[in-house]
Amino acid sequence: MKNLKLKKMKNLKIILLTLIGFLSLSCDLDEDPIFLDSEAVYTDINVAKGALDGIYQALTSYNAQERRIFAINGFSGLFTAGKNGGNNVNNINNANLFSLKPTYDADSEAMWGGVYSVIARCNGAIQNVSTVLEPSTSDESGFNDIAGQAYFVRAWSYFSLTRLWGDVPLWLSLPNNENLHLATSPSKEVYAQIIEDAQMATTLMNGNFGTGYPMQYAANMLLAKVYMTLATNPDLRADGLSESDYWQMAYEQAMQVYGQYSLVADYSSLFTDNNENSSESIWELQISQDAANSQMGRNFTPWKYKLGQHFGWLRVNADVHDHHASTYPNDPRLEGTYLHSYNRADNGNLVTVYPSNPGRPNFAKAHPYFFKFTEKDTQHSNQYGDQNVIIYRYGEVLIMLAEISNELDNGQQLGFITELLSRVGMSPQGAYFGTRDEFREAIMYEYRFEMLGEGEDAHNNRRRGFDYFLNRTILFHNNNPLHNPSVDLTLSTDESQVMTLPIPLIEINTNDLID
Repeated sequence: MKNLKLKKMKNLKIILLTLIGFLSLSCDLDEDPIFLDSEAVYTDINVAKGALDGIYQALTSYNAQERRIFAINGFSGLFTAGKNGGNNVNNINNANLFSLKPTYDADSEAMWGGVYSVIARCNGAIQNVSTVLEPSTSDESGFNDIAGQAYFVRAWSYFSLTRLWGDVPLWLSLPNNENLHLATSPSKEVYAQIIEDAQMATTLMNGNFGTGYPMQYAANMLLAKVYMTLATNPDLRADGLSESDYWQMAYEQAMQVYGQYSLVADYSSLFTDNNENSSESIWELQISQDAANSQMGRNFTPWKYKLGQHFGWLRVNADVHDHHASTYPNDPRLEGTYLHSYNRADNGNLVTVYPSNPGRPNFAKAHPYFFKFTEKDTQHSNQYGDQNVIIYRYGEVLIMLAEISNELDNGQQLGFITELLSRVGMSPQGAYFGTRDEFREAIMYEYRFEMLGEGEDAHNNRRRGFDYFLNRTILFHNNNPLHNPSVDLTLSTDESQVMTLPIPLIEINTNDLID
């Protein structure tokens, strides 16, 4: 698989590099930029394939990928960040983000520009790749797949942006001097475009380019997620469609994915180099140390866990770990998700991370490390890593189907959650056998147990509204008996702060159309 990653990087044409980092949404253009908008670029399948790789190259960039994970985990209320202990996080803006009191955090601002750079590249492919209804040649099939993936990534990118920021500028063409700055579009319009793009993607994506590239099922999964969001947010729904309509549409899309993939036997192996692009993977970003496109591991790798750089800035709130451990005491997912202890790479001495002291007197003893993204190779000395980043996987589909089925009351919900838990030798907890409301409570926490830190934590409870997020995340943390303000961040309870991020200051200062 690493050979595939390197080949993808090497195959990028020089002309593609003109797109790198273009759209920070703050730069003034002195002349029209050079984009991949010539017919010559898109009529040759090999060069057009380079354009597709350019989209994913932008998506694996530091701003679009790592800062996305940082912003989502930070804004989830489930993580904390510390460098010297307690509330002394890397900087005050990070402290605000992790406390759900975001101001103009550099990481979230960089994510904004990084994701819009991805959108710019998608727009180039969508605008210039010709598709056919019924491909009769391999090239025609390839062009369809390129366009379909561009539609898919654009839809996913706007879904990522609008869930964090609400109303956002909606670019649907290549940026130029005339359209570089746009006013924000209402979230309802953004969602309508996301649906249109994702539907187009399901018709065009065909798996033409094989392993490492998503198939149409990724677009089906995206649509299911969008419909689930609209089901519980009436202000975003299309006219004439009800909550039950959206739950039904979500079910239909998720069932397109069901049975196309399978759970891997070992949960922990999902987050290693050795099990990349597994039977469970629906879409994952292809990361290569040689391509120098990921430093994420070091942000989660604790001090002296490995020989190379190890920052260990991001940890999981202790109450999140403790709730998981009390719900499923023998769950193998605990060891796959959290780092409880390790032997130092330099001298072999045992380091007990958590729980080492019930009173949690200092930051080092307050919160467990997040093991999923920890660099697993203790001898690894390079600052760049090789571990792919999973965006969509089959385990999440099963939870989605359980949630959707519960809302539809179709009798299938327990089967889906049983299928998920059987992988780790667990049985459904008692709440799953109660009322619809009790099942809903359990399934929303199941997302946390199964998917913690993978990129959806900031959204799952928020899509059910402020009150739900307030009670299940914010007060759940703040009211924990062991909550200690000297070592634990206290989460905001202000709806205006906790539901969306402020539009980046750099955008406001350079875009007269946004206040």
